[in-house]
Amino acid sequence: MNKLEALKFFVTAAETLNFRETAVKLAISPSVVTRTISELENQLGEPLFKRNTRSILLTSFGELFLPRAKRLLEDSETLFQTPKDNNDMKGIVRITLFRFPGHEQVLYKFLTALNPYPELFIDWRLDMLKLDTVQHRIDIGIRIEREPNPNFIIKPIAMVKHALLASPDLVEKLGAPIDFEDLRQRYPFSGLLNPETGKVFEFMLDGVNTFIPRHLEFFTTDSQAEIQAALAGKAVIQSSNLACKEFLKNGRLVEVLPELKLETWQLYLYRPYQTLIPKRIKKTFDILEDILLEHFK
Repeated sequence: MNKLEALKFFVTAAETLNFRETAVKLAISPSVVTRTISELENQLGEPLFKRNTRSILLTSFGELFLPRAKRLLEDSETLFQTPKDNNDMKGIVRITLFRFPGHEQVLYKFLTALNPYPELFIDWRLDMLKLDTVQHRIDIGIRIEREPNPNFIIKPIAMVKHALLASPDLVEKLGAPIDFEDLRQRYPFSGLLNPETGKVFEFMLDGVNTFIPRHLEFFTTDSQAEIQAALAGKAVIQSSNLACKEFLKNGRLVEVLPELKLETWQLYLYRPYQTLIPKRIKKTFDILEDILLEHFK
């Protein structure tokens, strides 16, 4: 016995109080109605109808059971509605990103653009590490990497050049480094900690070679805190033209040994490949892409 179908037979029979008329409305034979109602009564252990040869009436139990059966059928209809039947811009969208300069303005423009969709909910997660799309149920992400994951749908936003940066005061205090080894030996560096391992991320010269500074005098898990350490003359940092654009422009930070060619990485917007993509994900992805391209142009 299909229980939902049996409830539908019962509710229709309760409205018509006639099994033959119920069968006509449901386009089935009267014997199927009779058999299904009997099976439902056996399942419940209570009669739903009082019957005679000419009419049927609900029992006391049937009268109490009827509103519950109607609610369950209504809930089942709502549960299986498709977005086209309902609101296709309704639900939650989870977004992960790192803390980049101006991310607050990006968020403001993004949320403003979503004002026409009041039933769309945004989960905006600032995280230094890329969150797992399955474990954390991430729909959209913004990241900087050497090579974007080919298993994602990628929208390139900007190229990000890495550099070694320090305050002019620190350079004047210690004297300009003669070469890279002189910089590594004499200058204090900041170490950006990996929150998962508690260890400092590698210092990269290029895509292959790494180096270890002799003096690490500041540690943090926040790249923005590193910039403050550099501005205060505390340390050399390995950062980017994106993160430090404002301070490079006004001279509060300078590139140390600019002849060094550090890596250029890609800032990109991504979402996982999925066979079925809800419209709300596609729409928010496109809106966010336009805002990011405008922000970083």
